[in-house]
Amino acid sequence: MSIRVTHEVGEAVVVTAAGGTEILRYVYRPDPEAFESRKPYAHPVRTLGGRTVTGYRPNDHRWHKGLQMTASHLSGQNFWGGNSYVHGRGYLPLPERVGSMRHDGFSGFAVGDGRLDLVEELTWVENGGGEWAREERGLSVHSVDEPAGAWVLDWSIRLSNVRDADLVFGSPTTAGREMAGYTGLQWRGARDFTGGTAFGSGAEGGAGELMGTQGAWLAFTAEHDDVDAHSTLVFAHAPGNLDEKTAVHPSHWFVRAEPIPTVAFSWAFFEEFALPPGESFSYRYRIVVADGAWDRARVASYLDGLPW
Repeated sequence: MSIRVTHEVGEAVVVTAAGGTEILRYVYRPDPEAFESRKPYAHPVRTLGGRTVTGYRPNDHRWHKGLQMTASHLSGQNFWGGNSYVHGRGYLPLPERVGSMRHDGFSGFAVGDGRLDLVEELTWVENGGGEWAREERGLSVHSVDEPAGAWVLDWSIRLSNVRDADLVFGSPTTAGREMAGYTGLQWRGARDFTGGTAFGSGAEGGAGELMGTQGAWLAFTAEHDDVDAHSTLVFAHAPGNLDEKTAVHPSHWFVRAEPIPTVAFSWAFFEEFALPPGESFSYRYRIVVADGAWDRARVASYLDGLPW
């Protein structure tokens, strides 16, 4: 199925499916509020049927913006946005800890054969202006399949430490808050997804049981308000992410259905890890955006037919 790609230079890259639905808007000109950690994000993200599956600046967490790369605890800085967790004191508004991610340009931008492949160059900047990391980010939109009611977004990161000291990655859990290990690529669902159903590749149970577990993929499905329709999001790791020989650090799922709908590929849920000066790490992720309420068998079958 063909797609149309519009580059609103200096603002965003927009992908529209052949049927006329805008399925992805990747905004690389950040919102102006520094406390929300200014950085690129994808919103709105929609199914081919036009159902919005991302939330933007919800009233409970204004710094949650669709699908975005984050780092909640990084060497004393917060590249997630909003309040920072301090053990024994809880969440505090510490604007001096909030960093940002600067869009430096696109080093790759290709459209053809029903897909978009772009490579974005970014710099992670701590609150005082110091440049801490260089990121090469890859986004690919592909497998837009109207009969299946689904399309795919692949998101990759290669992050290099440009400091003269270690970059130490953690989360609220590594800082002392139990089962709150959010960091890494994060999805905030549209309000409709509150109370939705989460299930994994192996483990039984919902979001509560999946929190902090490991697995090749996790799915989240919900019924929308206003229209008689369901949508399903599938979050999948590339095989190398879970390989002890190639992964920089074990990944775990951060997932909640209530009071808010969110999923993160957490790279530092339970333990901190350090990235030495001059070193890099890489992860690749896949997000399937589908109309309908998919079950475990359908998710597994679809992913099996979608090689990396």
